[in-house]
Amino acid sequence: METVYDFTLPKGFLDSHGELHRRGRMRLATAGDEISATRDPRVLANPSFLTIVLLSKVITELEGLDAVTATTIEQLFTADLAFLQDMYQKINDIEPPVMQCVCPDCGRTFEVPINFTQEG
Repeated sequence: METVYDFTLPKGFLDSHGELHRRGRMRLATAGDEISATRDPRVLANPSFLTIVLLSKVITELEGLDAVTATTIEQLFTADLAFLQDMYQKINDIEPPVMQCVCPDCGRTFEVPINFTQEG
């Protein structure tokens, strides 16, 4: 089972020295990560800060940086933040539920994923 995933940011984190950092690693979140993030004083004051705190816990590496902090995540370009939010959702999501179906023509049984979200 893979628990750490490599990524390349679409734009990259631009540090105070003008260096661009694009490659990094994200690990799977634990229940403890999510619980402790909801107790963080910054999240209690502003619930939309939850994403920032969670990402700072699960991003284990961003090339050339000693550590990834909430301040680092706050300074990302919006395209990179959206990319990381999407990645977080994908790697921490469970297998989608499936429904057993039978083809009315041939009688073959197959599985169809159940999508509870509506996408345009």
